[in-house]
Amino acid sequence: MAGEEMDLTTADSASEPTYRGADRPWPPAEAVGQWTDVYFKRTRTIVERHGDVPVTYAVFMRRPVVFAPRLALDWLRSVAEARGFVPDVEVRYREGQWVGAGEPMMWISGPFAQLAELETLFLMKLGPCCVAAHNAFVMSAGLPRSAFLAMDARHCAGTEMADLMAYAASVGSERAKRKVGAIGFIGNATDATAHYFGQPQGFGTMPHALIGYAGSTVKAAELYHDTFPGEAMTVLVDYFGREVSDTLAVCRRFPDLAAAGKLSVRLDTPGGRFVEGLDPPQSYAVLERRAPDSIRGYRDETELRYLIGAGVSAAGLHWVRENLDQAGFDRVRIVASSGFSPAKCRVMADAQAPIDVVGTGSFLPEHWGETYATADIVAYNGVARVKMGREFLLKR
Repeated sequence: MAGEEMDLTTADSASEPTYRGADRPWPPAEAVGQWTDVYFKRTRTIVERHGDVPVTYAVFMRRPVVFAPRLALDWLRSVAEARGFVPDVEVRYREGQWVGAGEPMMWISGPFAQLAELETLFLMKLGPCCVAAHNAFVMSAGLPRSAFLAMDARHCAGTEMADLMAYAASVGSERAKRKVGAIGFIGNATDATAHYFGQPQGFGTMPHALIGYAGSTVKAAELYHDTFPGEAMTVLVDYFGREVSDTLAVCRRFPDLAAAGKLSVRLDTPGGRFVEGLDPPQSYAVLERRAPDSIRGYRDETELRYLIGAGVSAAGLHWVRENLDQAGFDRVRIVASSGFSPAKCRVMADAQAPIDVVGTGSFLPEHWGETYATADIVAYNGVARVKMGREFLLKR
């Protein structure tokens, strides 16, 4: 398995993760009233006083997404059970299917007094997942021969978001595997959400802080290897700005790991400087040798930066690969990180960038306004009725 040869070393863990999404629904039924909109609480009070009725909600989004409803539906059913009712959920798509803008994803029916308070919290768990799943699909499908690691946890606003985003990445990845045979996401950085990727634990070897602690890239690799002997190892090589020099130094220090395909180098070069040995003219020259078509057509400023600019560029990745191969380390793998969004992955694919693994959290929604899922009631007590302009949500 690819995960046994790259930046995929599992961390020590003495016990199973304690947070598993629906195993600990948040908020629990007794706390829903504290977290939902007050006008929904007042609606419940009015309806209970004047007569409850069964209603049907239609749920949709305003942009195309990949359907990722499981955690939201698990929460809904768990809270409904605690409240003593069973919602009738008519799901129109399978998990991982493409959903068009404005298409009703599902219809949810049940007592108005009960469902009113659950709308906001349900939509919180649905919309962001669907957008993140879409992004993960686009990235995985765009670089089908590269494996992906979900490194989003540090960018999440709390552990619940981290759970939702890891689940979403796994859904988008599975779609890419089905549609284009992509490798997709093979794991992630934390133990708590590794189960979404079929893994018992998270993956990872060393952060930049370990390089700083050791005082040199080679020394950090030695410390790691001494502490975790026999494991595959990925070494960050950009700390001192010597991506090529430190890459080759590590390979020469661990020739057996390099020859066995158990050594990887990770490029995370910041956007304020070029990979060692490159500047714009040299970067153009590298791509002229390795992927000339990538620089022939029109590119906007952002795309051009991904190709030949500072930071982790396509030229920089090709440059490191050239130096590895010329030194006889053709089995050493390259892990790339730093802003690998859907757009950057697309440009890397055009440039045939030699990436074995992408470490990224950039499947997280970039424009949060696009994550807003919406629910409208489309039937009251069996009578079809919806606010003007939303007739497209009615059942046909």
